[in-house]
Amino acid sequence: MPIYEFECTECGERFEELSDAGTETATCPSCGAAGAERRFSSFGLSRQPTANQRRRMEDRRGTNRDGARQRFKKNLSKSRERRSGGSK
Repeated sequence: MPIYEFECTECGERFEELSDAGTETATCPSCGAAGAERRFSSFGLSRQPTANQRRRMEDRRGTNRDGARQRFKKNLSKSRERRSGGSK
């Protein structure tokens, strides 16, 4: 039995219900009116682009992907300088 999402035509309440496959209408638990219509459910899909999609977008825009790597190396060298400078 799938879980469907319904919207009441009388009060506008949206609710989910465990129903038989192919069920198109249900009774609203809020107002009790029959005929709540089944709606398309939105479920947990991420809208974040994958790594390859992100790379392609950056290539199209001409974004420099190396910036993060350069910042990491710069911060790493600074922390190494601090450690070596403090121990001498």
